[in-house]
Amino acid sequence: MFLSHMTWPQVEAYFKKNDAVLLSVGSIECHGRHLPLGTDTLVPDHLLKTIDEKSDILIAPTIPYGACDSLKEYPGTINLGIDLLYRLLKQITDELYRHGARHFVILNGHGGNCRTIDQIGFDLQRRGALLAELNWWLMAWDMNPAWKGGHGGGEETAAIMGIDPSLVDKSEFGGPLKFKHLTPNIETTGFLSSVYKGVTINIPRVTNTITDSGWIGPDHPSTATEEWGREMLKATADYIVDFIGEFKKAKLGIQEDI
Repeated sequence: MFLSHMTWPQVEAYFKKNDAVLLSVGSIECHGRHLPLGTDTLVPDHLLKTIDEKSDILIAPTIPYGACDSLKEYPGTINLGIDLLYRLLKQITDELYRHGARHFVILNGHGGNCRTIDQIGFDLQRRGALLAELNWWLMAWDMNPAWKGGHGGGEETAAIMGIDPSLVDKSEFGGPLKFKHLTPNIETTGFLSSVYKGVTINIPRVTNTITDSGWIGPDHPSTATEEWGREMLKATADYIVDFIGEFKKAKLGIQEDI
């Protein structure tokens, strides 16, 4: 049930019997030349529709913006930054807590949001609540290692194809991923990571100084298919529904054992 579709008496009645709430956080940012800026919001919103059909959890409106400092040089990217996202999430969760929420589920579409969500989880536990952070793309890896992917690669491209293939510009898939290395011996390997003499070193750099296209990962976008996307989205949504049912049973606050 979507909070935005409910009256206040209906919400009041919900919290008299339930204390679980689901909130999604996405981003508006570059996902390569081929994917829409709203990829990290479109995927969670699609999952929410399926979850709503199979679960009775209260679903708060999605936050469509996130913390994406490394990508803000690309046109259209809107970066809240970690501090502002924290203040926004804290205010929203504080309000939901005030109304009766204690079991918080955050469906996250963007890796740059993780640090903020973690901190909100620590804050809530100290207040006698509990937060579960569901990073859908990581969950999909665990369910099927063949779905593993990077930023704007085959995994996310498949997800968008499974939602609306017309949103994917296949003409912009391009060739193999080409990293810009710092020196001939310090090789870039990811958003933060570089390798020197076999040892990984994090060297934070803005993404357009690492790769021109904006997508990063081992999974080339051209590997994506609609079938992959639909199967992955359904499996992820079904898992989340199952998890929510179990998470509602979890003890609240700081517990020394189960």
